[in-house]
Amino acid sequence: MVEQARLESVASGLAPVSPGWFVVNAGDAAWTNNDRHGGVCIFESDEFVLRGRPDLTAYEKPGAGFVIRVVSPGQPTGGLHAESVEEDFLVIAGECILLVEDEERHLRTWDFVHCPPGTAHTFVGAGEGPCILVCAGNRDFDESFWREDRDSEAARRYGASGDAPSGEWRVERPATWAELPWS
Repeated sequence: MVEQARLESVASGLAPVSPGWFVVNAGDAAWTNNDRHGGVCIFESDEFVLRGRPDLTAYEKPGAGFVIRVVSPGQPTGGLHAESVEEDFLVIAGECILLVEDEERHLRTWDFVHCPPGTAHTFVGAGEGPCILVCAGNRDFDESFWREDRDSEAARRYGASGDAPSGEWRVERPATWAELPWS
């Protein structure tokens, strides 16, 4: 029988600190935020999320990464990059621009994106309000994780080139919290 994970309060919500199954609402979960790259809910705990709680042990899901990202119009999710793992993305609210392999695609609610390993990609918020992305990727801890920063004319135009400044991450909810469906 699989035991239930223990959820603990951290600076920005609840985070799992032990293996096992759990249920947590996105509005109650721990978040990190960056003025340049938006908010991220990782449904895990690592040393960063656990800042200020030295009594807790980090728990990262070993098989797959799953996050919710929230970006405002004009805000990139990060620099254009390619990874050694497969990733999938689903726009569940709002609009964004997908930069993928030197192409631009305008995405809206319910658009799905699949990126095989090595696919250069990033997203930039668009439209009138925040864009919410559900992101999932495989993990393989037996192989080294590979991330290659890329550059393109489109990435430079949107401030999402691999060498763009990343800004400081904080353990807090996104600035657009009041506009989000779970707030």
